[in-house]
Amino acid sequence: MSKDIRVKKGLNLKLKGEADKSIVDAPRSSIYAIKPLDFHAVVPKMVLKEGARVKAGEVIFYSKYDEPVKFVAPVSGTISEILRGAKRRILEVRIMADAVDEFVEFGKMDPMTADPAAVKTRILESGCWPFIIQRPYDIVASAEDAPKSIFISAYTTAPLAGDVDFIVSGKMEAFQAGVNALSRLTDGKVHVGVGKKSALGSINNAEVHTVSGPHPAGNVGIQVHHVDPINFGEKVWVLGAEDVAIIGNLFLTGQFKAERIVALAGTEVADADRKYYRTIIGANVTSLVKNVNTTETRIISGDVLTGDKLASDQALNFYHNTLTLIPEGNEYALLGWLPFTRNNIPSISGTSLSWMKGGKSKVDTNLNGEERALVVTGEMEEVLPMDIYPMQLIKACMTGDIEKMENLGIYEVAPEDFALVDYINTSKLEAQEIIRLGLDLMITEVG
Repeated sequence: MSKDIRVKKGLNLKLKGEADKSIVDAPRSSIYAIKPLDFHAVVPKMVLKEGARVKAGEVIFYSKYDEPVKFVAPVSGTISEILRGAKRRILEVRIMADAVDEFVEFGKMDPMTADPAAVKTRILESGCWPFIIQRPYDIVASAEDAPKSIFISAYTTAPLAGDVDFIVSGKMEAFQAGVNALSRLTDGKVHVGVGKKSALGSINNAEVHTVSGPHPAGNVGIQVHHVDPINFGEKVWVLGAEDVAIIGNLFLTGQFKAERIVALAGTEVADADRKYYRTIIGANVTSLVKNVNTTETRIISGDVLTGDKLASDQALNFYHNTLTLIPEGNEYALLGWLPFTRNNIPSISGTSLSWMKGGKSKVDTNLNGEERALVVTGEMEEVLPMDIYPMQLIKACMTGDIEKMENLGIYEVAPEDFALVDYINTSKLEAQEIIRLGLDLMITEVG
């Protein structure tokens, strides 16, 4: 099988506001937060209470239904607040950080000479296990499972997203150590997807695939589909490249150092501030941007297609390395369906004048339409480079037809794979949300 993955279907959105490739240290946040909502389907059980002192790497809560999976403090300090929602559901655990972190010492380990069981135990105890996501279902992997293969994507195609290859290129030793550790957790292969001329192309103990093509070629699910598709009863683990470096650093130093390099992007960020910031997982948004008018600006943890809306006093999500600021779509355009009434909005169908003007576009959150029936066929397939029928799968999820969902490929997809479907489909249906609900139904009914 060829080691190249060439994707032809998809769409590259050329948007204004990309972060410059320079890295600076972000101011240290006074408050850091771990949000259980970032870990889909995990029910947290608290180990510590408000007022407790913690070290970086100390367990805060664990998964109720998979107790070996632990979630740890990214910094040392004092648990200042445990925010709860309806039915006392834990929304955030906030930590008032010390000026200098104190770490739990796990001890150094060479994963290539250690017993695989010891490697797995170290990842679990240190709080690094939540970086490992299971496909199908796009949830934190079970501690009892072993995957048929492991996939890492270091190729970025999402609009305005942080360039993973650039982020990880300065962490090569840690990334290699992380790959070494992961290779001990499976009898199959570790696959790494990279772009052309990537610094990660020489990684050992992994099969490297050169990926090319438009978005969503960088999505790890697309790479899994082209290299080692998932069948019923099989499990594949996927990780972010920077998360692999955090795991590797654990084995090199014996400490859980939750460093995250975040791209600050979007047209609502001043030109001088659009760059990469070295921070820590769970840092508050205010450590990166200040004085944001949230009635006029949308703060997004992640990229514009798959990210989550944040308030100005919230923390970045656990897995994201991009913070995007774009205008809210509060302006109404009279006869907005006419191409000359909106300023260069991108359009896959050519119904705006963006194809004439060229260059990059400035986007806001306006949907430019309302929800309507699914009547146009064939459009979703143009942006989803997988051998499935996306519209039929969406309909099966909407009706809760488990047998059809299985036959149409529900085990291979994750919500992020349908982000472009969200963007281009004329029905304006929330495809990502529908797929997430379908996956949740499969977890409940099939397991």
